[in-house]
Amino acid sequence: MAVALTGYLLNFSSAVAILIVGWWTAGWVRRGIAATLDRIPSMDATLKPIIANTGRYGVLILVVIAVLARFGVQTASVITVLGAATLAIGLALQGTLSNIAAGFMLLLLRPFRVGEYIDSEGIAGTVSEVGLFTTQLETFDGVFVSSPNSKLWNSTILNYSRLPNRRIDLAVGVSYTDDIEKGLSVLLDLLKGDSRVLAEPVPAVMVMALGESAVSLNMRCWVGRGDYWAVRFDITQGAKVALETAGLTIPFPQHDVHLHRLDDPPEYP
Repeated sequence: MAVALTGYLLNFSSAVAILIVGWWTAGWVRRGIAATLDRIPSMDATLKPIIANTGRYGVLILVVIAVLARFGVQTASVITVLGAATLAIGLALQGTLSNIAAGFMLLLLRPFRVGEYIDSEGIAGTVSEVGLFTTQLETFDGVFVSSPNSKLWNSTILNYSRLPNRRIDLAVGVSYTDDIEKGLSVLLDLLKGDSRVLAEPVPAVMVMALGESAVSLNMRCWVGRGDYWAVRFDITQGAKVALETAGLTIPFPQHDVHLHRLDDPPEYP
């Protein structure tokens, strides 16, 4: 009895030691893989966390098998149990597994990469990491966002960083009493005078709509992706200044009310 108890305690102590060393080794392997991948210039940043975490999980699986072996569990039995457990867990965690599958599809088809700004039906931000289960983003105002991979995979993804250039469309209203041709010319000169506006495609200004209170002129130009917001803000301000300097008016919404006098007002009882 004492010999059996001593043997059990030794196996238990060995198992605990294997768990501790294995857990440390798994973390070390993850950090080592990540550091190695960081030294490869051509390695895509999107793949690094996936590869590093896969190495860590692989070590942890070996650690579990080694711990069970200390208690006399045969490897074949362990594999059988793991297979059955995997099937049971897979049925119970279909949503989680769908996140893993979606993560691999996102890595395979690459609708976005780390560092790109995306918007997926309200989930918007700069991608910081694509993991096995979730994708992490950071918004413009410094908010951390963690989205399940399956939600991104099953949604339309707008990638604002993939293409080098973007188009700006800005509507400006002028009064119906103003010279429309003069307004078109003033706004076009404003676009051509900005060195950040690309020469091709050619910038243009056109009459977009006849609104209730103003004639809507649309300013259209192409800029580099990095200049989009700066140019948009500048031409918005510049359009107001240029039109007012040229003597044109940007009207505010208004309604005309006409009163008609009746010669024979109706008689009320």
